[in-house]
Amino acid sequence: MLEENLIEIFSSVQGEGKYVGCRQIFVRLTGCNLRCSYCDTKFRRQEFCNFETSAGSMKFQKIKNPVNISKTVEMIQILADEVPAHSISFTGGEPMLHGDFIREISKKVNLKIFVETNGTLFDEIKKIIDCIDIISMDIKLPSVVETNLFESHRRFMEIAKEKDLYTKIVITNETTDEEFLQAVETIASVSKNILLILQPVTPFNHVEPASPDKLLSFQATALNFLDNVRIIPQTHKLINVF
Repeated sequence: MLEENLIEIFSSVQGEGKYVGCRQIFVRLTGCNLRCSYCDTKFRRQEFCNFETSAGSMKFQKIKNPVNISKTVEMIQILADEVPAHSISFTGGEPMLHGDFIREISKKVNLKIFVETNGTLFDEIKKIIDCIDIISMDIKLPSVVETNLFESHRRFMEIAKEKDLYTKIVITNETTDEEFLQAVETIASVSKNILLILQPVTPFNHVEPASPDKLLSFQATALNFLDNVRIIPQTHKLINVF
């Protein structure tokens, strides 16, 4: 039976993007193909998965990794039965590294499938696009990952746009006008109707946030290319939940 090394499964509110405030069940998967300067998530393989014993309690029990499909679905259902959820958020790390696992779970649960992705693995999204409902896709800027990923992002969006897709750019003090404009133009080249979220970075690992006037200036620039551009911080950090 298919199994995966999981980091945690818990019930909380979505803290970022278009569906901020919605109750979700989060399934955090290991591994990532990128290393972002502001990343605050532990996504390496570990011996145990932390499973929240009661929805929203932030109290966990340890489940031995790897965890099979049946056990994962059982844990999801326990939390969903306690508090109705809008969707299951597969996050990481990078969930596109676990496409077969996501597909199998999607067959066994009666919840929308929501993925939070760095939007670079376009060959992988092709394989499971039919079982995904909502895609939260980061645009990774060169100042963050030290490489240009815009063509990979464009190819990913061309596939993902058939679903409920929105994009997100984390804005730091180091974000340049040039890379931001290139990111916006890349989104617009796929569709001007794709929602863009500008997310002020939550300070971490010596990465500093942008000033308010820089955020507003970036929003004004993006609105010349895209129909819907919003500034939304990480709200779960504000209320101190996962």
